[in-house]
Amino acid sequence: MNWDFLIKDKTSICVSTDTRNLPVGCVFFALKGENFNGNIFALQALEMGAEYVVVDEDIPSTSIREISILKQMHHPNIINLVDLIHGEKKLYLVFEYMDHDLKKFLELNGAPLKPELVKSYLYQILLAIKYCHSRRILHRDLKPQNLLLDKKGIIKVGDFGLARAFGIPIKTLTHEILTLWYRAPEILLGQKEYSTPVDMWSIGLIFYEMAHRKPLFAGDCEIDQIFKIFQMYGTPTEKTWPGITKLPEFKLTFPQFKPKGLECYNKNIDPLGLDLLSKMIQQDPCKRISAKQALHHPYFNDLDKSQFEFK
Repeated sequence: MNWDFLIKDKTSICVSTDTRNLPVGCVFFALKGENFNGNIFALQALEMGAEYVVVDEDIPSTSIREISILKQMHHPNIINLVDLIHGEKKLYLVFEYMDHDLKKFLELNGAPLKPELVKSYLYQILLAIKYCHSRRILHRDLKPQNLLLDKKGIIKVGDFGLARAFGIPIKTLTHEILTLWYRAPEILLGQKEYSTPVDMWSIGLIFYEMAHRKPLFAGDCEIDQIFKIFQMYGTPTEKTWPGITKLPEFKLTFPQFKPKGLECYNKNIDPLGLDLLSKMIQQDPCKRISAKQALHHPYFNDLDKSQFEFK
């Protein structure tokens, strides 16, 4: 396996295999042995300040990855990892208490969220993802189930089990990510190199779902999901999305859908919000707005941002 994605600066990389002499911020390799469990040493290394660990598979790699990522994250809109409890075969991650996830909250609410609450939640999600992206972390699995709420109006991003560090230039990443309904079209079409726009697509669809209490694109399978996106935008061409015909899963035999426009799908989002949404879910990832840019969109002009200041 290629571990280059772990390394932010290859000229200053520090690697260790010994928890007795462990520099803070290093990459720790847990060596296998007949008489010891390398995962236990990996967890010790994380607790002692290692930035990343490389382990065998007795403990799920997603769990170790989540611990590694969350150790770097200190933000009021990102779930806090409180403790680790590990036995011989199981690992328990203890997080701060939150009242609901967004999916359950939408189900219990019985109606679309109030516009001011949608705006507040969206702003907080963008703050969290801007923080992640500034630290070169892709979440890659943003969906209502992974957004956690309390009774004070705070929303936090959780479940970093699929998150990955990304480098510049962008590294080739895996295709098997993200719940289908929130998966960006470039991933559905087999693009192997992708970056922060995949998270922005997901946030845009969450925005729509908060306002309408239903998903924008609820496909039954990958091809159905692709066609539902095309039905709104029209089937992309080289003119509307340069490079589209080179993606592995794009077929010239796809139906030629005529665009309906986002407006036909909207009932509850005001014009400024609709403008922001349209910028977040552009088919061509190169045209999508960034989290930093989205936070400065006029849609948020009437929001009291002082309550979300991160010091």
